[in-house]
Amino acid sequence: MSSATTTPKGPLSGVRVIDLTTVMFGPYCTQIMGEMGADVVKVEGPEGDISRQVGPSRHPGMSAAFMIKGRNKRSVVLDLKQPAAREALYKLCEGADVFIHNMRPKAAARLGIAYEDIEKVRPDIVYCNAIGFGPDGPYADKPAYDDLIQGLSGLAALNGMVTGEPRFAPSVMADKTSGLFALYSICMGLFHRERTGEGQRIDVPMYESFASFVINEHMQGRFFDPPQSPAGYVRLLSPYRRPHKTADGYICMMPYSTKHWLAFFELAGRPDLAADERFHTMPGRTQNIGELYQHLAEIMPTRATADWLAVLEAADVPAAPMNTPEDLFDDPHLKAVGMFPFSEHNSEGAVRHIRVPVTFHKTPGGLTRHAPRLGEHSLDLLREAGLTEGEIQGLLDARATSQAGPVED
Repeated sequence: MSSATTTPKGPLSGVRVIDLTTVMFGPYCTQIMGEMGADVVKVEGPEGDISRQVGPSRHPGMSAAFMIKGRNKRSVVLDLKQPAAREALYKLCEGADVFIHNMRPKAAARLGIAYEDIEKVRPDIVYCNAIGFGPDGPYADKPAYDDLIQGLSGLAALNGMVTGEPRFAPSVMADKTSGLFALYSICMGLFHRERTGEGQRIDVPMYESFASFVINEHMQGRFFDPPQSPAGYVRLLSPYRRPHKTADGYICMMPYSTKHWLAFFELAGRPDLAADERFHTMPGRTQNIGELYQHLAEIMPTRATADWLAVLEAADVPAAPMNTPEDLFDDPHLKAVGMFPFSEHNSEGAVRHIRVPVTFHKTPGGLTRHAPRLGEHSLDLLREAGLTEGEIQGLLDARATSQAGPVED
């Protein structure tokens, strides 16, 4: 078990991020920035990020949900409804490279943290609005949550087209995907600033980001004008495209090329399918995918999962076992690469974290700081920003800031 103090620098070392985001969309973006070496200053209201209260925890305000996204960040409490706290935020921004929030535009303007406000303090700031909807459309001021965006984007309906009943994906896909859009947008903004010295405002709307993600392979005939077919990729919409039931479990199999399919038909003892002209080409298989997958549903239960995996691997036909989320912790590949190492948190004890999945061979990044308690770094950060002890005490007296107290068992 290791402590979080020895990981080499990441490629974003030297970049300071002022992070006013909550829940998942923005925090997922800044989590990755922190893993890659950025100094992420998490600005929280007196009540803290709501995700501090979500799911299992050992102490109040330190849930697993928060600790995963809060690693490599420092927490400062500022009640931005108070003018003195806003002035302290502006002082923090003077030394920042990136500013990100996920408030609706009108709320940000009321608090004095719109782009125009922050640009006055730091003219070359890379400022990211992690918002629900683009500012030029009729939904601009509507609230946005993962379930709403999954529904609006067509993802829930796609599930319904397969199963007969619309369903949300059992993952906060819209939030996390949009967080990745925000991440690459900010990094591109930093690259532009590095080349030109020029900062800018970046709007990253969840709806547009996730809609573009979902529709990519489903645009199909709607790419053309006039349309050649409705939106929807037929292979993905077959009700038979699913993990295949075997004699003793399930297997995920993906014969893709003609070579793969012919090898599979031979293994299955089905020369009739190998001779069927409908399955000889990619267009033919796509057009008749329902029938093809129905044959798989009949064939796969004839052998056990381990038997299928062995013969498919020998024939170079892509296949894999079907893991549950719990199985990931014992998956031999993930164990070999150290995907879920343990380490020691100074107040929460032994915890797992998730290894950075990509490898930078010179600037690897990783876990350098565990998730902070609410306000754990308030006083340090305010001093770094140049506030005097008297000014800090004034903020404490007005409850415009606070610092984490001792952990209570």
